[in-house]
Order: sequence, then C-alpha cells, then structure tokens
Amino acid sequence: MKRIFLKRGKEESLKRFHPWIFSGAIQHMNEEPEEGEVVEVFTSENEYIATGHFQIGSIMIRVLSFNREAIDQSFYERRLAIAFDVRRSIGVIDGENNTYRLVHGEGDNLSGLVIDVYGNTAVMQAHSVGMHRERAVIAKALKNVMGEELKNIFYKSETTLPFKAELGQENGFLLGGETDDVAIENGLRFHVDWLKGQKTGFFVDQRDNRKLLERYAKGRKVLNMFCYTGGFSFYAMRGGAELVHSVDSSQKAIDLSRANVELNFPNDARHEAYAEDAFRFMEKMETPYDLIILDPPAFAKHKDALRNALKGYTRLNRKAFEKIQPGGILFTFSCSQAVNKDQFRAAVFTAAAQSGRNVRILHQLHQPADHPINIYHPEGEYLKGLVLYVE
Repeated sequence: MKRIFLKRGKEESLKRFHPWIFSGAIQHMNEEPEEGEVVEVFTSENEYIATGHFQIGSIMIRVLSFNREAIDQSFYERRLAIAFDVRRSIGVIDGENNTYRLVHGEGDNLSGLVIDVYGNTAVMQAHSVGMHRERAVIAKALKNVMGEELKNIFYKSETTLPFKAELGQENGFLLGGETDDVAIENGLRFHVDWLKGQKTGFFVDQRDNRKLLERYAKGRKVLNMFCYTGGFSFYAMRGGAELVHSVDSSQKAIDLSRANVELNFPNDARHEAYAEDAFRFMEKMETPYDLIILDPPAFAKHKDALRNALKGYTRLNRKAFEKIQPGGILFTFSCSQAVNKDQFRAAVFTAAAQSGRNVRILHQLHQPADHPINIYHPEGEYLKGLVLYVE
C-alpha cells in the first residue's frame, strides 16, 4: 500500500480523529497514488496514523480508519452493520416509516458515502472517487447486511463526483431493477424520483421537521416555497390546513408534488401548485398566508460564496416577514454547509429587523438522528432551521 507522510505537527487534527487531511498537510509520498486509491498515512516521525482514500483537491485524503486494517468487503460490512443497528435503535424503521438515511458520510465513519433507503430500494451516492471505485464491493456488503429487506440498489452519483476525475460514470442499478417508486414516511406515501431527482430523490433530512409543521397547520393558509416534491405540503394537509400552495421553479418538481398530494389526498381541492421563481411569486402574492415554509437549495456550496449566500437568506426571509399575516408561523431553513447556525440566525435577525415585525423563536431545528454528526467532524452539521412566530 502506498504511503503518504505529513508535515511536522500536521497530525494533530488526526489525533483528534478528524476524518479529512488537506493537501497543505502533505510533506511527501513514497509513490504517487491513483485517485481513489487506499493509502496509509504516517507522521513526520514515520508513525502510522490513518488509512483513507486519496483524491486530488483541497481534501486530499478522506480517512476511513485510524486502525491499521484492510479496507475490503468485510470492512464495509462491519461499518454498514453498525449503521443499520443505529437506525433500528433510534426507531426510524417501522411500519409507519420505511424511508431513512442508512449512511451519512463522516457521521457513520464512511467519508464520501451516502445511502438512503426507500422501502426495499437503497440509493447509493458517492462524493469521492474512492467510494465510486468501491461501489460494487459496497453493494455486495450492503446486501449481506440487509438481507431480504433489500431488493434494489440504485447508484446515483453523476452530479456528486469531482468532474476533473473524468470517470464517465452513469447512474444505474447495481442490484435489482424494480421501478416501484412509492415509499412511506410517517404514514404518508410519496413517489421518489431516484432516477433524475435531486439528491437521492427525496429530502429525507426534513422528516422530523415536516412532522412538527403538521402540528401547526390546522386551519392555516400554507405556502410551501421551494417545495420540490411537496413533502411539507402533504404534511400540512394531514394537519388540517385550510389551503396549501406549493411553489418551485422546476415544472418537473411541481408535477411530482401534485402526484404526491394526489397519492395521499385524492381530489382534494385545498392544494394548488405553481412553477415559478420564488422571489417573483412572493413579490406579487396576494393570498393571506399565515404559515410559510422557506426551504431553499444551498445558497453557498463553498465558503467563497458565503457573503452572497447570507445576503440571499436575508432577502428571502425579509420578503416572508413582509408578506406573512399577523400571528403567522415561519419555518425557515438553510442546508448550506458553509453557513453555520449563528450566521444563518444573524441573517434571519437582519431580515426581521428590516421588516419591522416583532418575531419570536419557537423552535431551533436541525437534521434528524439518522443524519448523525461525528463529534470529531462538526462540519457535518449542515441543516439549520428556525420556527418563528410573527406578530
């Protein structure tokens, strides 16, 4: 196995079990590895400290283990079995819910790998070349761990892998091939577009927050901005909302949102959906909404975009504060990893001050338990949310 040696003192973060090694920490290599290859990492004193996937870029090594062990099918089976046991122990797998995240990258000590489960289908997504190259091995390990519960494994990484790697990969099934795309979340059914949809086909990370919204929806006029496939919308309807309007710039998302509402509430006239730009819709809207959800895509995918992202969050929330009815409830989110919770809260604070409304924080929200945060990797805390009461 090829070896990589660190500069003096650069092992300190690894002693704290941080799973990333940046390019600036590298002193030299005994031989140039191929991208995605498993390598061993040594300190400047020639002491072994970690094993991980090598890649080209700022994050040069994604650590898989701090023990000197083989990274093979047995390794992945052990890690996947632990992840599966965690999900069973926290109660996200039952008759009312067959939708959950099985692997959350660093949160499950599998940096660069995401696996979401929808019924008997697992959707696997690689965020590193190493995990891409190991996809077949991981698929076998996953099947061994889940057994008959798992019928299909769909690999979906076209948009998540480094484009410079020139892997030329295509999405497709690694196991099975069933196209039944209906899954269950908290007793509600929905279609999952794992073939061409965003992420793995659904935003599993909002499950608990959708359930909370259901409690506030009774008798309210609800606006679900950036609705994607309508998750918050059909929870609001089950909660007894007077009306629910779903808005997304994508016509495909709107079509799927309508299909999901129809799946749970056939011929229900309370729901309407609009394919339109969010800011344009909010500028001209006349319906007196008293519950608004703002769940935009990541405004900042890297720190260079942070300043503009914070301006975007401020502008978006200010418009919601200006438009929402007195006594209204605002659910507002950021899924940008580059934006921390204090920065997001400051952006929302600025928006509230600019609107001149009196605002109270009712809840501070985050990602659910099946999206665990590795205590040694605080960067894994990406989803931030606030529930606000607006006088």
